[in-house]
Formats: sequence, structure tokens, C-alpha cells
Amino acid sequence: MTPEELKKTMTFNEDGAPVVPLEVFEVNGSFLVGVYQGSFSKFDILIKYRQKKLDGTWSRIRTPKHIHWAVDILIKFHEDKKKTQEFLDFLIGVWQSIEPIKDKKAQQDRLNLEDLLQDSKEKITEYDSLGTKGEYSVKFLILLAKLLMIQEKTNLETAYMFKSLLEALRRGDDIFSIVSIASHTGRK
Repeated sequence: MTPEELKKTMTFNEDGAPVVPLEVFEVNGSFLVGVYQGSFSKFDILIKYRQKKLDGTWSRIRTPKHIHWAVDILIKFHEDKKKTQEFLDFLIGVWQSIEPIKDKKAQQDRLNLEDLLQDSKEKITEYDSLGTKGEYSVKFLILLAKLLMIQEKTNLETAYMFKSLLEALRRGDDIFSIVSIASHTGRK
């Protein structure tokens, strides 16, 4: 799809007005990830995605939740514990390096698929086998994780919820603790 077609496919209506994404990423021909202007601040971002269904049509536009991301990681964890822990170690390292968006140039730079995934290409290949377990590919998980990290840190630089989720998953905490963190009902 052309960039214009991607944006059209990820445009939705809110209160009768079209909401057009700032950027759309196509991942493995199976996912479209749209980044929109958020409402918390001037540089807040809102993330939505569509998934290609078995019949070749696209799902409705969805807002990714931390709980969906965590469930997929739990499935991968039970299929290949060592590799999933290594993948989580990589993502915890990514968390440390993510900077919030503070100006228009940073927003343009950080909302570029190549820039978002450039430093992760080797890791996408290294952990690709995890993509055969669960619902999501490693490329989709990394892109989504980075966007969620940027979103969280842009809204509150001292935020730590996503990092807490990564650490709980890495430690192998019980499912109730993980669900509590991922659904924002508890603090770790």
C-alpha cells in the first residue's frame, strides 16, 4: 500500500470528525500500526493497530493494551523460557534508552519506522523464532513496545509502568501480579 492508502486505512471517526494518523507502519504484511496526535500534551501520541484476518480483510482499528502484549509474552515464555527472558532483557535495555518527545523534530525523528527499528534489526532476527509462538511477531512486539515506551515517557518522564511490566514478566511473577500491572490496577 502507498503511504496515502495506509493513512486512509487507519483513519477513523471520532465525534463525527476524521482522525488521520501522523504515521502508519506496516509490519510483516499482517499488522498496520497507526500513530495519532494524543490529547494529554502537545507531543502525546496515541497508538492504534489493525491485524489482517485469515480471510484477508483487516480487523477493526484497535487500541493496544498492555495486557494483550503481556499475554502474548506469557505464551512465548511458556514455549521458550530462556529465549523469552533474553528478549525481555533486551526490551528492559531499550526502556533505559528511550527518550520522551519534547519537540517537533524529536516527534518527526522518533515516528519513523526505520529509526524505530534500525537498532533492533539484529534482535528481530535473533528472536524471530518467538514469533511462531503466540499471536504477535517479534517485529510487531518491538515496534509496539518502543511506541508504548515513548508514549509513556512523553506523558510522564518519571513513568515506570511499562518497565514494571517487563520486569515482572522477566522475573516470572505470578499471573495475578502481571495482570494487575498490565491492567493498571496495581503497582509494583
